[in-house]
Amino acid sequence: MKRHIIALATAALLAVSVTGCSGSTDPSGSPSASGTATGLTLKQVQDAGVLKIGTEGTYKPFSFHEGGTGALTGFDVDVVTAVAQKLGVKPQFEETQWDAIFAGLEAGRSDVIANQVSITPEREAKYEFSKPYTVSTGVIVTKSGNTDISSFADLKGKTTAQSLTSNWQQLAKDSGANIEAVEGWAQAITLLKQGRVDATINDKLTYLDSQKTKQDDGIKIAAETAEKSLSAMAFRQGSEDLVKAVDKALEELSSDGTLSTISEKYFGADVTK
Repeated sequence: MKRHIIALATAALLAVSVTGCSGSTDPSGSPSASGTATGLTLKQVQDAGVLKIGTEGTYKPFSFHEGGTGALTGFDVDVVTAVAQKLGVKPQFEETQWDAIFAGLEAGRSDVIANQVSITPEREAKYEFSKPYTVSTGVIVTKSGNTDISSFADLKGKTTAQSLTSNWQQLAKDSGANIEAVEGWAQAITLLKQGRVDATINDKLTYLDSQKTKQDDGIKIAAETAEKSLSAMAFRQGSEDLVKAVDKALEELSSDGTLSTISEKYFGADVTK
């Protein structure tokens, strides 16, 4: 899993921070004199006939092109497409790199971001958020036969495989573990199965995605954090009316089982509650 979802030792470790300015509340929806677009209403979106959605397109299994060249697909893509249908408009995806995704929202190139944006106090001060549609935790993954590790306290003195560019390694350090540096999930699991490390810490969604892609009975979740990371769609400030409509759509999609079906498709489990 990439940098969006990080260690869950504290709420501050739930996501990377992001810079940006909130939009003004001019009802026109056009860029303000400062170059920052204003918020949107549901009527404005419906009049336009499209919901412009900022997403990466390179973030499997959330937003990606199958085989690198196929049609845009993914968990977030399916969820926001279903939301757009509920609003009576067509989804129009604006693919961009993560580092530029919030700038695109602020400039009006997109109306909403659907790209596993974790809700943090810093972001809530700058953007409007929908109700969460993804819930996850941090997990310790060990060999299936491991009986020594069943909590984060059990990591003291053990060795975990962690990417040094991720805050997961900080959670491992805070738990008293020794760190074996790796480039990512695949390498961490290789070292784990070879017996060169005792465990690895990552996001539960990473584990579920990996198991859905290729079931591996040689590994298991040994423990998970009590804290949860919540991801939602992000909007410019002043978009309360649009957010309210999106929340209503998400509630209906949850009630009729659509969100659960989409989640099972990508993760083999319901990660929307």
